[in-house]
Amino acid sequence: MIERTYLDWNATAPLRPRARAAVVAALDTLGNPSSVHREGRTVRHLIEQARERVAALVGAEPRNVVFTSGATEANMLALTPAFEAAKDKPRRCERLLVSAIEHPSVRGGGRFPAARVDEFGVTADGVVDLSALQRRLTECERQGAPSPLVSVMAANNETGVVQPIRQIAAMVHEAGGLLHVDAVQVAGRIPIDINDMDADLLSISGHKMGGPMGVGALVRRASAPNITEPHIKGGGQERGARAGTENVPGITGFGAAAACAAASMASDAERMRMLRDRLEAGLKRGPAVIFGTAAKRLPNTSLFAAPGIKAETVLINLDLGGFAVSSGAACSSGKVTGSHVLSAMGIAPDLISGAIRVSIGPTTSENEIDLFLEAWSKLVAGLSRDKGGLAA
Repeated sequence: MIERTYLDWNATAPLRPRARAAVVAALDTLGNPSSVHREGRTVRHLIEQARERVAALVGAEPRNVVFTSGATEANMLALTPAFEAAKDKPRRCERLLVSAIEHPSVRGGGRFPAARVDEFGVTADGVVDLSALQRRLTECERQGAPSPLVSVMAANNETGVVQPIRQIAAMVHEAGGLLHVDAVQVAGRIPIDINDMDADLLSISGHKMGGPMGVGALVRRASAPNITEPHIKGGGQERGARAGTENVPGITGFGAAAACAAASMASDAERMRMLRDRLEAGLKRGPAVIFGTAAKRLPNTSLFAAPGIKAETVLINLDLGGFAVSSGAACSSGKVTGSHVLSAMGIAPDLISGAIRVSIGPTTSENEIDLFLEAWSKLVAGLSRDKGGLAA
């Protein structure tokens, strides 16, 4: 059997041993966290401990962390017109502004009507075009729709390009708006603080940092308005923000993963940056175009293409050779489609159709990078001789 090399950490990270142990322990703990008896209080303690760990990872107050089924649900909860600026003082965001490179759950508009959602562009390097955002903010004011909600991801899941969130926040708040940040790809990889970022709302995911799948969180800055309309209604769980009995094993594993990530983040980031640079140095020796290199990027992400070679062909051959990589975002039920991110950056269609993403993690080795480069070089050479055909 061919030994597998996993290089798709942006899609999901391997479960950390401490997160696995926390999940198993929670599964063996009896009790409903809403019950007042000893068993209920014991399980409630597990949730609140995890809440503290997740809050600490992003510099938030534990009471402002709402656990969800994942980042997509957290985005849906955040993207609402209805907020409460102060007690009994409603505040509405009449428009939603999103960048053209956002995750589909954000580009879909959340709970805003489609007619009230506008996009703004990015530069050729994949960085939010601040002048385009300013024009949108000015249009909102002119059209009688002040206080827009703006949603921008902290770092792109395909290119790894890190966005200037503090600058964006200053612009949004100057216009009287609110800022939501999809921080899925940065949380646990580079230091972030919701207060330093000046973001009002932050979405994060458990399985991107080595926690279990099916759990995430929406985090609110202490001074930000409250969301008045929960997306899931029913009981009063999560302080009324999200109904339904909490996913105790998932939440506990999420908390453990957050604590592990916080403890090793600095050393992990430096090591991943070294491996990414090793990868890209090898890619540059062949016919590869690497995207977003002129911008600040995550230390673990490379998106590249060889002119004239289709991503689907490359993925099939690499998979058969034991390598797990991606053509971009792994959010479309296994489909290999053109990247809307690269399209927004103005990349030529022949390169978009061949884009491959390698994303690494703390346990990736130099040997795995070298093995990938060897496989990539042989594959590109073979496909260049027979474009569009599978390598023998």
